[in-house]
Amino acid sequence: MNTTNANPIAISIDTACGITEMSKSTWWRRIGKGDFTRVTDDARGRAMLLWSEVAPLIYVQIEIEDRQLILLADAGDAEAQDDIGQLCLMGEKYQAAFYWFQLAAQQNNPDAMQWLGHCYINGKGVSKDDNLGMMWLAKAAALGHAIAQGQMKGLIDRALASQALV
Repeated sequence: MNTTNANPIAISIDTACGITEMSKSTWWRRIGKGDFTRVTDDARGRAMLLWSEVAPLIYVQIEIEDRQLILLADAGDAEAQDDIGQLCLMGEKYQAAFYWFQLAAQQNNPDAMQWLGHCYINGKGVSKDDNLGMMWLAKAAALGHAIAQGQMKGLIDRALASQALV
């Protein structure tokens, strides 16, 4: 395993998994073979990789300024995680989008909660589950997310209309 004590631009293995199509076990195996460089663990004890070695494997097209967004997401910034999730969603990398939305939603990011609802309701990156989808939409709506509020109103109106027909 290659290690270095310099301070190069680095990202965690978890983030490397979230922006490439490689699993954690694949990363570890390739680090062990010397294909990738593991740098000193970060302050949170996370194994870190050189950005320059991971960047060519990113599965969605990113602009130069998106590198900073990925580094912010890796550091735990919920807005950046939500933005990366949206990039993945646009790139039809649904499982990755779901991963990033979950991270941001765990930090009470209402936009990510709304997107999680979308993922569950439409089966994007996760098994379709209307109940979980509505739960995430309701959480986002309760936090004032205007789109989620509109979606919840539409769902409630449709439910009431269908009950009136019975």
